[in-house]
Amino acid sequence: MKRVTDRVSNPFGMTAPGEPAVYGYGDANADFHVVGLDGETHGGTETGVPFTGTLAGRRLQGVLHAVGFAAEPYSDAPELSNCYLSYLWLSPGDPADLERYADAEIRAVNAHILLPVGDEALSYVLTEFTTQARKLPHDAARLHASDVRGRGFLVVPVREPTEWESGDREALVDRLEALLDSDYRQTKGVATTVG
Repeated sequence: MKRVTDRVSNPFGMTAPGEPAVYGYGDANADFHVVGLDGETHGGTETGVPFTGTLAGRRLQGVLHAVGFAAEPYSDAPELSNCYLSYLWLSPGDPADLERYADAEIRAVNAHILLPVGDEALSYVLTEFTTQARKLPHDAARLHASDVRGRGFLVVPVREPTEWESGDREALVDRLEALLDSDYRQTKGVATTVG
């Protein structure tokens, strides 16, 4: 497969409508795409890298390291493989104006597995990339580490990392390891059903 780009920060050259912006980061050729809410919620306003500088970032990066996506348990500039990090809202501004950037980035990365973090990112992904928006609760805690079949994507919701309870980390690690051990690439073009 031809590499989209070797750039790890803002690989698609997006220009945010406001500052500070936290652009997408990681392996733009990844099969796994983590979508958080924004830099204020999940970190990165200081580093420019999603999921850094916060408890949410430390917890999520710990999971990414456990399954082999991140070279270290935590870094402000993580070395990622097969994983891409981005936000629903890359900068301050009107969410309705910002979601088009998330949509463009999700489609450009074209990962097989989407991991929306928290309720708002989950709601967006369910609405835009599945036919499950009316059938499923937009509740990341209830759907945490489960499979939702989408339109060309498998969605694995992630409970807000700052609210993880006993077993949440392990459940996510187990789900990701099981996917990595499967032929997850067959998720592209699958029928839309709850897995």
